[in-house]
Amino acid sequence: MPASAKSDGQDALKKVGTNRKALRDYHVLARLEAGIELKGTEVKSIRNARVNLTGSFARVEDGQVILYALHISPYQHGNRFNHDPDRPRRLLLHKQEIKRLYGQVAVQGQTLVPLNMYFRRGRIKVELGLCKGKHLVDKRHTLRRKAAEREAERAAARRR
Repeated sequence: MPASAKSDGQDALKKVGTNRKALRDYHVLARLEAGIELKGTEVKSIRNARVNLTGSFARVEDGQVILYALHISPYQHGNRFNHDPDRPRRLLLHKQEIKRLYGQVAVQGQTLVPLNMYFRRGRIKVELGLCKGKHLVDKRHTLRRKAAEREAERAAARRR
């Protein structure tokens, strides 16, 4: 098998969860990929896409990034080895990345929000967004812009 064909298949992303509410409530200033520290049955639940990112957030504490309020449903066949579905989970980042994030979150009043969860080369990754909260006016502006784009697309389709 050619090397190029093998690398294309391995690097494919398999999305397991998306936080749609985050894109509505926040301006995403930067995106960052992080690994996540999990227990055995959590991985099996995530493979079955039994994860909910809505309402979750991350904090930098003691030189580590901790993800809170991420709900991973207990594995059906896990019996006594199941985990607590809402426990805090550590994100795996380089020390320089953690220091940079700490400076941006602490000084500029921004927050870390998980945007997506996916598999990359067999490992679970979390796409973190460095976000700033939207005001109600910003949300209305976004809705108006999307409605105008939809209307323009419909008009173009009618002309065809």
